[in-house]
Amino acid sequence: MKRANPILVIAVICFSFVVHGQPKPINRLSPDALVADLYREHNRKHSPFFQTRSRALLYKYFEKNLADAIWKDAVHSKGEVGAIDGDPLYDAQDMEIKKLAIDKATFAGGKARVNVRFENFGQQKNIVFVLVNGRTGWRISDIEYGEGRTLVGELKEG
Repeated sequence: MKRANPILVIAVICFSFVVHGQPKPINRLSPDALVADLYREHNRKHSPFFQTRSRALLYKYFEKNLADAIWKDAVHSKGEVGAIDGDPLYDAQDMEIKKLAIDKATFAGGKARVNVRFENFGQQKNIVFVLVNGRTGWRISDIEYGEGRTLVGELKEG
């Protein structure tokens, strides 16, 4: 019977510590995957909007300044209508959503833009999510509703 080479045994043990000791990589979503995940959670009634239980839920999707503004609006409105007076993902108070489509991201100037298209009560709508890439991955920095209206603008006005 052959004896195992002690150097080989030590090398295998050391290598196994190195492999198991490495931190797991952070699961970073692409911009369009992040927007799709936000809609999925929102439609499952786990929306980060209008809640005051978890600020971390806002940081999962939004960059810090926007997340803090959404949080402030939810806390200060105390269950009443705040600066966000409708559903920010559909730009509406009443909804009958059909044909929801989330386009692939386009990239320019260090930012990503994700176009979301859908019908609400038969009317075609387009919303554009603007994302920035930070140390925790892509996060939404604003939502453009058209005609110069943005989520950041509405929060500043409110």
